[in-house]
Amino acid sequence: MEVISNYGTILLILAIAFGVFMAWGVGANDVANAMGTSVGAKAITIKQAIIIAMVFEFAGAYLAGGEVTSTIRKGILDPGIMAGSPELLVYGMMAALLAAGTWLLIASAFGWPVSTTHSIVGAIVGFAAVGIGVDAVQWKAVGSIVSSWVVSPVMAGTLSFVVYMSVKRFIFSADDPFMAAKRYVPIYMFLMGYVVGMVTLLKGLKHVGLDLSIEESMFYAVGVAAVITVIGVVVLSRVKRVIRSEQHDLISVEKVFGVLMLFTACAMAFAHGSNDVANAIGPLAAVNGIIESGGMVGQKSATPNWILLLGGVGIVTGLAMYGYRVMKTIGTHITELTPSSGFAAELAAATTVVISSGYSLPVSTTHTLVGGVLGVGLARGISALNLRVVATIFVSWVVTLPVGAVLAVIFFYLLKAIFGTG
Repeated sequence: MEVISNYGTILLILAIAFGVFMAWGVGANDVANAMGTSVGAKAITIKQAIIIAMVFEFAGAYLAGGEVTSTIRKGILDPGIMAGSPELLVYGMMAALLAAGTWLLIASAFGWPVSTTHSIVGAIVGFAAVGIGVDAVQWKAVGSIVSSWVVSPVMAGTLSFVVYMSVKRFIFSADDPFMAAKRYVPIYMFLMGYVVGMVTLLKGLKHVGLDLSIEESMFYAVGVAAVITVIGVVVLSRVKRVIRSEQHDLISVEKVFGVLMLFTACAMAFAHGSNDVANAIGPLAAVNGIIESGGMVGQKSATPNWILLLGGVGIVTGLAMYGYRVMKTIGTHITELTPSSGFAAELAAATTVVISSGYSLPVSTTHTLVGGVLGVGLARGISALNLRVVATIFVSWVVTLPVGAVLAVIFFYLLKAIFGTG
């Protein structure tokens, strides 16, 4: 307790700095997963992607980021074991932030798309298991998180496969693909709007004082989806057929899906912000709670708005400064994307992430999007995928976990040596 009372302010300032650094890394590396498909499909430019992501990543982080934050903060470790030495938990969370942020900086510099969720969860488990004891880790909770890393790409891949096959069946295989697109695309717009509306209303607005029931959220989400659909129909009405021919019709249909990808890009950015901001501010919220309570571990409290705000600012700053590097890797190297296939991958990934966020599971956006792209690739044929790049991404996922753990252990003992115990 002495460490908390003597150095509490200094530790909190350091934790804030490390948390913003980690959020910067999330923006620099992981936001590419939200926007890379849109850029790769040439639906939007990199500049447009950065502007869109800055707005919707921040909105998702601030409005809907608190649910997953609670899992990162309280679900992985058993706070009761550290009740007598709260400074160890503070050191560990700070070390986890610094370790994950450092790895993300290195990976972003080289353009490697790595999982920020892997980074922070591996770091927390690493410092706890080595620095405190194996019993400090709630392995059952970790197991559910790890299983979500397998379930999420499978779910996203299945959804993207189904969505893309439906696009091929109802639009590209129709006698008049152009008119079929104008007929069916609003349905896809409605589905996307409903998903985003549900997660915002049901889980996100608690942090701004609006707590809606499931039934109320479903009702309002239909309204949100309807508004988005109406706007989309108006925009689609301006897309005109130039020449009636098969080739020109296909080009026109892809233009329609290019319009639709603007909506899915916003959805994916919001979904990513709501889910992955927890990787940066979950440990910070834990440190803040311990220091504010004078050393009490395991106190239940809502994530303060200023912490959600810091997470959102850190993400958009990292995106603006470094996001283009990984965005190019994701958008152009896995497979050749068209607006229609990119839309299917994005909608599937967004749906998977927002559902996971609603159930407080910190899934990897990298996993969901790669799963979505793989699903689209399988729908088009295995030759459409660059398997070498996919293999490299899988290897980066495997490496990220132990790297985060090792760095966290090093930083944990360094902080312990500087500030001491007791």
